[in-house]
Amino acid sequence: MRESVDHLAMLRQQLAWIAGGERSVEVARFATGHKALDAALGGGLMRGRVHELFAAEADDSASSLGFAAMLAIQAALGGPILWLKTDEAERRGGGFHAPGLAELGGDPDALVLGLAPDAKALLKAAADAARCAGLGALIVECWGKCPVLDLTASRRLALAAEQSGMTLFLLRLEAEPGPSAADTRWAVSAAPSRVLEANAPGPPQFEIELLRRRAGPSGMRWRLEWDRDRLAFNEPALPGAVVPLPSHRPASADGLRLSA
Repeated sequence: MRESVDHLAMLRQQLAWIAGGERSVEVARFATGHKALDAALGGGLMRGRVHELFAAEADDSASSLGFAAMLAIQAALGGPILWLKTDEAERRGGGFHAPGLAELGGDPDALVLGLAPDAKALLKAAADAARCAGLGALIVECWGKCPVLDLTASRRLALAAEQSGMTLFLLRLEAEPGPSAADTRWAVSAAPSRVLEANAPGPPQFEIELLRRRAGPSGMRWRLEWDRDRLAFNEPALPGAVVPLPSHRPASADGLRLSA
């Protein structure tokens, strides 16, 4: 992961350089590796779409960050990953830990981190990045209500991602779902990992809930375990059941610094 500089122009230059690459992805979906989840999604998550990730609870923010990184690793197919977030997100969530990405199986040198002073600048940078077909994946991290991220803004991001074929993960922390053009919407929470020999912690596990899906049914939950060697999710040794959401649960409504 490369050091930051204080100019929006540098981000645009970096994106132009990335766009000059010859990355070509013809597969419309990428599989997570979890058989039941992929089957429910028709083969995996759609490429060239926006996928929203919400932390189920405030304490699940760190797990949601890790889950977003894992999905981006899968979607990128070895290509560059751009992670955009605000200065506030950096203060609240902490700086990105390059060895942590390597521990997940990712390449820290393939990650470009951009810090925006506020949500408005964040969305402007995200709109530029979403048009960049050379990116492997884009993560946009935003904490709190973020009123500028409304339905119109999400539609712009969705249209740009669809036209470029680049997959965008919109990471919303300490936020409530609102109107959005995202293809899927998820709630992510941490799950206990299995214990290995010598009481060592096992691979990270997550409970995920499909809150909304534009092209199919929602209201299902899965337990996932990350396999860093395969860069894929597995069903844990004791897989969680797929459970429909309770019927009473309300439905969801439809200056930059660059690390290069």
